[in-house]
Amino acid sequence: MRQSLRLLPLSLCIALALPAHAADGDEEDWGLCPIVDAVPSFDDAPAPVGDLATRGQEPTDIDGGQLERSANDQDIVVQDNVKLNRGDQFLGTDKLSYNAETGKYSAIGNVRYQDSGMRVTAARAEGDQNADKHRIEDVQYQLTQRRGNGGAERIDLDGAKGSMVESTYSTCPPGERAWELRAHRIDIDTAEGMGVARNATIRIGKVPVMYVPWFMFPVDERRRTGLLYPQISLSGRNGFDWKQPIYLNLAPNYDATLYPRYMSDRGSLLGAEFRWLYPKGKGEVYGNWMPKDDLPGNEPDRYLNDLNGNPIPGATLPEDNRGQFAMTATHNLNGSWYANTNLGWVSDTHYFEDFSSSLYGISNYSIRSDAGLYGRGQHWEASLMADHYQLADYTLTDSSLAFDRLPRAYGHWGQPFFGSWLQAGVDAEAVRFQHTEFLGGSRIDVKPYIAVPLEGASWFIRPKLAWRYTAYQNDGSAIERANEFIARYGSTLTPEELAQQFRDNSQSRSLPITSVDAGLYFDRNTTVRGDAFLNTLEPRIYYLNVPNRDQDGLPIYDTGATTFSWGQLFRDNRYTGADRQADANQLTAALTTRLISEDDGKERLAASIGQIFYFDDSLVTLPNETPIEQGKSAWIADASVSPSDRWTLSGTYMWNPKYRAEDMTSFRARYIFDNNGVVNLGYRYRRNASFRPGIDPPENQDLLEQADFSFLYPINRTWSVVGRYYYSILDKKELETIAGVQWESCCLAARLVARRYLRNRDGELDTRIMFEFELKGLGSAGQNVERSLRRGILGYNRDDLYLVPPSSAERLNNGGGQVEPTPDPTL
Repeated sequence: MRQSLRLLPLSLCIALALPAHAADGDEEDWGLCPIVDAVPSFDDAPAPVGDLATRGQEPTDIDGGQLERSANDQDIVVQDNVKLNRGDQFLGTDKLSYNAETGKYSAIGNVRYQDSGMRVTAARAEGDQNADKHRIEDVQYQLTQRRGNGGAERIDLDGAKGSMVESTYSTCPPGERAWELRAHRIDIDTAEGMGVARNATIRIGKVPVMYVPWFMFPVDERRRTGLLYPQISLSGRNGFDWKQPIYLNLAPNYDATLYPRYMSDRGSLLGAEFRWLYPKGKGEVYGNWMPKDDLPGNEPDRYLNDLNGNPIPGATLPEDNRGQFAMTATHNLNGSWYANTNLGWVSDTHYFEDFSSSLYGISNYSIRSDAGLYGRGQHWEASLMADHYQLADYTLTDSSLAFDRLPRAYGHWGQPFFGSWLQAGVDAEAVRFQHTEFLGGSRIDVKPYIAVPLEGASWFIRPKLAWRYTAYQNDGSAIERANEFIARYGSTLTPEELAQQFRDNSQSRSLPITSVDAGLYFDRNTTVRGDAFLNTLEPRIYYLNVPNRDQDGLPIYDTGATTFSWGQLFRDNRYTGADRQADANQLTAALTTRLISEDDGKERLAASIGQIFYFDDSLVTLPNETPIEQGKSAWIADASVSPSDRWTLSGTYMWNPKYRAEDMTSFRARYIFDNNGVVNLGYRYRRNASFRPGIDPPENQDLLEQADFSFLYPINRTWSVVGRYYYSILDKKELETIAGVQWESCCLAARLVARRYLRNRDGELDTRIMFEFELKGLGSAGQNVERSLRRGILGYNRDDLYLVPPSSAERLNNGGGQVEPTPDPTL
């Protein structure tokens, strides 16, 4: 039969209270948890239909073996396997009585409730529907959309308010209660969205480890002002380090977080983050301020001398009022255009060294700030922007900074014609360069092109013709620019002789660029050790012709030589930026082969080899760079093989026939264990490209040589060890060392890690001890150890093997306080 009776609100108090205790749990590892139902599924319950948002529109169906009505037709008694259904809700009980006039009801015996988010059993439920008062006794519950289960002695509901008496909560299976949250009483106000817990304890096993007599918490998704979990660590650089985030819920579309921080060796620091969101954009701004840093005054040698005790030229102590500022913001103007800005600033050149705990922060010698308008359409893209660089390394001077571009306008247009038989386009750029130490100027660079992309199923040929025109309007006189060139690069010419190259403030360069890219594709079916593979053979040639133009007199604003690599085999310029266009009469020959599994489509082997043949000398160079002589480039060989899903081996090798020695060697190996274990081994060597045998001293031959070993090794299902050793063989310096142990059960985890990392370019190391204790589904205490391990051990989190590197904005924030999504506050 069908009645208008509202389904009993058994889940109301529990469903709203538990999110306050429980973490989201989406990133937790529940692999060790057995699938155990704290509340077994109800065999007589139908599958849930809809959810909380739609259940109010559904009627309630009542079904039972025996139905009785009173003489006035107001009292209804249903017995023998009573069932009520409404949308995603189900209620079952042995006996249900309901008075339609007074609204009073009672459900007695084997009370069972289920919806799309939880299952509940109780001994008895009674209440008054008209007064919206209810009492549920002897409750056991289980969340079904995320882990969590527990019980309560009694639940009392009165309208929007409710109370849970003697309640418990845990994400552990009922028979393995590694931890449990208990509260004598929890009062809930759903209208305010807040709850108050009294006499709450967290137990590890049967031992209470934390007691809170009273605390307030949110019970829904509304954000609220409050304290977040603190971050605690012990560092040889900062001493005892405590950061206590305070979340401020200011409005639905913007919020703020304060980061008061205390370091026993330095003093106090205050950080703040403000975030905003609106229909057409979003942004966040972060800053911190330390009015006085005690460490420079107490240990000046750390800032003024190197590790050998020798004074660092130009070194000074950081002044008071140290700090950092960072801002990112985006605003969408329409479907094609948007504005974006990334701003950064630090108070002094020691800041990153003192407050960054990553190798990137230490190696970042400058901060780039930019703002601009950006647009993109089907066949075009354009931008109008400006950028500025700030020095962030005390060992360097402003002369090492890149030129500011104030402003830069860029545009690209490329469109196919006649179907796809012809493509035409143009790349254009106009820039105004400025610098605090050097003369600036303006540059216009225009590069129109046409291409004919011809291709079939097993071949392609792509001839392309471009014309590059670059014009300059330089600041300063010829003699001023000659003196500046000598100061930057040196010269055997006198300033007067060199000034002849810079006699005109207006300069230009114009030349054609011709290239042809062609390749074939062959494949065959083959077997390797009984497994079926598709074997490909892909030969490719690339011819490039660019006539020589004298460019020695052109300024150098933003141009540098690219590192010779596989990608450079098929580029039309070996320089970045427009200040140099390399002349070329060369042919690249390359060959690639692959083995692709026919069972799962995975590429098990990819091997490539290539070389450039220079038919003429390439004479265009940057200052102090040696021209490329006629002959052959270094051989580049690149290979990657995955003999199984566990093994991945890859390497790159460059052999230079001119010096009969390798230019670069890179090797990487990875093995994946069961239970998410991983071992990584890497080696890198690169020869100094400017080294001249017989002229330069032998110690200048090597540019870098490094080895990197990291692992996560599971000893058993619960214990594992982690480690990393990152070492510079050339410099004989330890770059980073990590050693730690982890214990993890179904619903508990603990991590103890010691980390020693390079603090500055002088080779000084900092040591940090980090400990984290995690109650899965509730939260963690201590330092965020997992973040450091994910950064140092590739594959610590299996998903990281498929991620791209972090953006520059995220990297900048590593220098003093991470700007991250803020969770709901919990105390």
